[in-house]
Amino acid sequence: MQDSFPNHYEMAFQNWLIDHSIEHVALNNERAIELGHSGIKSFDFLLELESGRKILAEVKGRRFKGTTLEKLTSLECWVTAGDIDGLTKWTEILGPEYKAVFIFTYKIDNVDVDFDGQEVFEFDSNRYIFFCVGLDDYRRFMKQRSPKWRTVTLPAEKFRQCAAQLSDLLSL
Repeated sequence: MQDSFPNHYEMAFQNWLIDHSIEHVALNNERAIELGHSGIKSFDFLLELESGRKILAEVKGRRFKGTTLEKLTSLECWVTAGDIDGLTKWTEILGPEYKAVFIFTYKIDNVDVDFDGQEVFEFDSNRYIFFCVGLDDYRRFMKQRSPKWRTVTLPAEKFRQCAAQLSDLLSL
């Protein structure tokens, strides 16, 4: 397991995994090089669920500055083309028993927020909410966000359609 993480979003997610007793390994690009795949962007975590299902998780940290999660508006869900390409290649290499997901980790900025029934996770004096979107769903509905920065995003209605709470990961 990786000793230090580059950001608090990944640390919060790992602590959620620990709290839910989900077996996992934190990865980084050095680990990808060890596996002989230095040209492929690494994912952040490999999860093994009680069902035996294996998940490749790419954590995307974002801030939520709103006051309500009703209708899941104002949630940034952009990723880079490299994120899409990397997860796609890893699933091809590792095989169909692996499912790739984006874990959107939102740090809550405001004190008073209507969470609309969403699970809130407290870590290191911060509050987070998590949503996961499967790579296949993301690829199917993504739209170009910035050609210059090679980023893509999901339209808001598609994010609402595809995003699941992390607790739904447990049932995969």
